Amino acid sequence: MSDFKWRHFQGEIILQCVRWYCKYGISYRDLEEMMEERGVDVDHTTIYRWVQHYAPEIEKRLRWYYRPSYSTSWQIDETYVKVKGEWKYLYRAIDKEGRTLDFFLSHTRSTAMAKRFLCKALRKQKSYDRPDTINTDKNPAYGAALKEIKKEGKCDSDLEHRQVKYLNNRLEADHGKLKRLIKPVRGFKSMKTAYATIKGFEVMRMFKKGQMRAWQLLPGIKGEVYLIEKQFGIDSKNVYQEFWKMVNEEFQAA
Repeated sequence: MSDFKWRHFQGEIILQCVRWYCKYGISYRDLEEMMEERGVDVDHTTIYRWVQHYAPEIEKRLRWYYRPSYSTSWQIDETYVKVKGEWKYLYRAIDKEGRTLDFFLSHTRSTAMAKRFLCKALRKQKSYDRPDTINTDKNPAYGAALKEIKKEGKCDSDLEHRQVKYLNNRLEADHGKLKRLIKPVRGFKSMKTAYATIKGFEVMRMFKKGQMRAWQLLPGIKGEVYLIEKQFGIDSKNVYQEFWKMVNEEFQAA
C-alpha cells in the first residue's frame, strides 16, 4: 500500500514540504506561501500534519544510511528545548568528526535519563564500533550513569570518561545550528510533536554534514531528494537517467 494513500497530494510534494520545513528553519505559514507561489494550494495545518507523520518516518528509514563508521571518541551534552512553555532537555551525541550519532528528548536532566540516552546510543553500535572515550561536561549524572552501565556490562569496562569543557566546543556549536531550525517553531505544544519535528531537523542536519553522501546517487540536493524518495518507493527513473548521463560525460572527458 502507498505511504501517501488518502493524502490528496502527490508523494513528491509532501516530501518536498517536509524536507524544506526541516532543512531551512521556516514557519509553516511561510512554507504555505512558498508552495502557493509554485501553484500548490495547501494549508499550513496540513503541512504540520505531514511533518508530524513523515519526519519520523524519514529518520527511521534512513537510520541504516546515517549510522557513522567507527569513531574512537564521542562528545555528549544536552541542550534546552521549550515545550508547552517549559524547558525540556535534548540529549545529543556526536563523534570527533562532528557526525551526529544519536539524540533523545527528555522531561528531566538526571542520572536515569543520562543512562537511558547512553544505552540507546551504545545499543545502535556494533561491539567493534563502540568508542574508547566519551567526553561530557561537569554534570555528575553522566559519571554515575556510565558507572552503572559498566557494572551491567553494557559497555567496555575500560571506556574512558572525560569531563573537559573545551573538548565539547564542537558539540556546543552544533547545538547552535540546530537551534536556528527550532527558533521559528516558537515553542512546541507537546513532547510528541517536539520529538517528531526534531527527528526531521536532525536527519536534515545529517545530510548537510555529508553523513549519507556515499548513498546519494547524484551530488548535492538531487542526491538528497533521490535518497529520501527512494525510501518511500517513489519512481526515480529520471534520476537514474541523469546519473548515467553524468557518468558518460565524465568518462568522455577523461
